[in-house]
Amino acid sequence: MHPHFPELPGNVIGIVGTSGSGKTTLLELLVTQLAALGLRVNVIKHSHHDLELEPPRKDSARLRMAGAAEVMVASPYRFAIIQELRGAPEPTLYEQLARMAPADLTLVEGFKSYPYYKLEVYRPETGRPPLYPSDPRIAAVASDQPPPDQLRDGLAWLDLNNPPAILAWLRQRVKIISPAP
Repeated sequence: MHPHFPELPGNVIGIVGTSGSGKTTLLELLVTQLAALGLRVNVIKHSHHDLELEPPRKDSARLRMAGAAEVMVASPYRFAIIQELRGAPEPTLYEQLARMAPADLTLVEGFKSYPYYKLEVYRPETGRPPLYPSDPRIAAVASDQPPPDQLRDGLAWLDLNNPPAILAWLRQRVKIISPAP
């Protein structure tokens, strides 16, 4: 945990879990359902690996490799800004959030050590222990297993195979009734 970091806004929720637990599958489902309700949903996906966002011989990659600090690739359909850190520290979650447009909800996969509320995807068959016992910011667990005895107060246990229940919990947690005007 980062006790010296400020709390994140209530409309930022993390989706955490061990590798192979189904975080991205759940995120895709939640984003699809929330967008269908007319909500603007942003997603930040953290990776510990190098990101290859463009083929190496494309103009934008060539310009970035030539030394450009940032390269924006823009089209009538989407745009992307690629920033080279060149040894600078990785931007914090706060800095990444500040770069994004406003949204009704921002879902974050990763940055799990930050002090914000999270939903853990937990599948015992991954062979790894759950995160919720050691992270009080995990507000809910979505699992394909029944809840264990002795859950801490306030921790919701959700059926991973019941997406409408997970969506209902998420909407209630961030108080989303309808899209922002």
